[in-house]
Amino acid sequence: MNKIYKCYPGGTFKVLTMSYDDGKLPDERLVNIFNTYGIRGTFNLNSGCSDDPNRLPASRWPSLYKGHEIAVHTRTHPTISRSPDVEIIREILEDRDALEQICGYPVRGMAYPNGANDARVASIAKACGMEYARLASDRFVAVESAVHIEREAEGPILIGDTTGFELPDDYMHWLPTCHHNHHLVENGRRFLALHKKQYLNMMYVWGHSFEFDQCGNWDVIEDFCRLMGGRDDIWYATNIEIVDYDTVFSRLQFTADLTRVHNPSAASAWIAVNDNKIVEVKGGETLKL
Repeated sequence: MNKIYKCYPGGTFKVLTMSYDDGKLPDERLVNIFNTYGIRGTFNLNSGCSDDPNRLPASRWPSLYKGHEIAVHTRTHPTISRSPDVEIIREILEDRDALEQICGYPVRGMAYPNGANDARVASIAKACGMEYARLASDRFVAVESAVHIEREAEGPILIGDTTGFELPDDYMHWLPTCHHNHHLVENGRRFLALHKKQYLNMMYVWGHSFEFDQCGNWDVIEDFCRLMGGRDDIWYATNIEIVDYDTVFSRLQFTADLTRVHNPSAASAWIAVNDNKIVEVKGGETLKL
């Protein structure tokens, strides 16, 4: 009987994704760095704040973020865990609608502003069409093992990281690997060193582009992207692409003896057969393995 493993597109077992919030002016420099090295990510925007002179105007979003993902960060960035249901609904839906009008495609993911989240907020976000939501923020407090404290000028900041490369159990409570100020290059080297192909691994980096100006450390993200970019063993993806690919793979239909597979989706899925044979199962295709 065949042994079947899930792979990422191209037969890889690693995926790298980035997530940056608020749409401030330094996003332009950050996107240029990503594009130079083939890194891809998600940009979480507040449509109600786009007239702020410190933020990119909405007219710039379609061209700047082309090839990346635009996602919800609520319309005006409130701490929504303290808000009534109707306010949460309006903040998410109005932001989603405005972003869709600007970018021209369905917007289906978000980052919780200020990391404000509980079961109620997650349920409302899902009802508003969100298929994933990132938890980490400047003041997010996770389980003890995932909390890192950085001392900055304004005092201690709590950030929720996993520091690991596991896939999330629940995309509506998606914790990243690390903030870019938390041993980014070192974590990147750990990620590159992973070699056991029986596991799938994801490195998820988050932050705000304006922090590079504040900390004077643009070299950190450029060094990281130079180190990580252009590799054939990594899939470079946006947040929603990871979610969508999981859906495609979950719909694959295998015969009981694992000798045939049918893909009812339009997009391809990749599998490893008996460890070393990588097979692309194209949309609508039935293959003998």
